[in-house]
Amino acid sequence: MERVNRILNHPIYQKEFRELQEAERERIFCNHTMEHFLDVARLMYIYSLEDGAPLSKELLYAAALLHDIGRNEQYQKGTPHEISGARLAGEILADCDFGEDEIDLIRFAIGNHRGSKGTGAEAAGDDRRELLSAYLYRADKRSRNCFSCKAEKECNWAAEKKNLTVQY
Repeated sequence: MERVNRILNHPIYQKEFRELQEAERERIFCNHTMEHFLDVARLMYIYSLEDGAPLSKELLYAAALLHDIGRNEQYQKGTPHEISGARLAGEILADCDFGEDEIDLIRFAIGNHRGSKGTGAEAAGDDRRELLSAYLYRADKRSRNCFSCKAEKECNWAAEKKNLTVQY
């Protein structure tokens, strides 16, 4: 997981993550912390193991660590975080020795992680882009513990999206 650790130590990642933590310091709703990023990564890894998916652990963790890194730009400039995140991911991943195909997979998943409706199991064969995107969407939503959140009543998530029971 050497390349994943390079992501964490990358100057752009460090700057964006630090600014995101500051931007969300007073936020009462779900924050985009390292715990969230790692919860998403671990869920994605579980999904891939269960499905026997052709996705490496490094690819899954890289996508999870980067999927919300564009949030600060969304707060500051209004750019949807999946767009700014995919752009930032491309810069960071290239510096961390990820290949063009891996960068494409991860950028696609980040760019689509808010709109995918699949769970991953229905992705056709070796469609790794759709599979990674579906895992990221599912893990991002399932990583939230709405059932124990103090702000659940004020949250604008639709009731059917909220995790009001333990789910994976």
